Amino acid sequence: MPRRPYKKRQIDPDPVYGSVKVAKFINYVMRDGKKSVAQKIVYKTFENIKEKRLDPLEILDKAIENVAPNMEVRPRRLGGASYLVPIEVRPERKLFLALNWIIKAAKARSSKQYKTFIEKLTAELLDAAQGQGGAVEKRAEVERLAEANKAFAHLRW
Repeated sequence: MPRRPYKKRQIDPDPVYGSVKVAKFINYVMRDGKKSVAQKIVYKTFENIKEKRLDPLEILDKAIENVAPNMEVRPRRLGGASYLVPIEVRPERKLFLALNWIIKAAKARSSKQYKTFIEKLTAELLDAAQGQGGAVEKRAEVERLAEANKAFAHLRW
């Protein structure tokens, strides 16, 4: 147990759009500490969205709204048995899950149809904003699991 209270670090907004969500998105796309590469990927994705005469920030917000789960399950051990207990998702975790699921769904897209990760990410963001795609399916799967285990909600701690 820490002796000092934990202070959550404030993340600076990104330089182009001035949005904390975009800055977090860049950080989640980043691999091996190569932030400039991640920024190029995200900004090029947003340029592709702009070419379709859409607002990238609105698309990102709508995609996060459609992908972020309201309920998830956590394992709770009780008397030698493990139960999956449904709990509400905190707002910070909603953002984390939504952005990560969007990135993973983009990576999982077929490489026959899309040549670069930028194209995959653009397609996944546009699909997620419309309520379809792999990330939205993941949300539905997680919420279905929480709904199925509603009987164990009284075990919440």
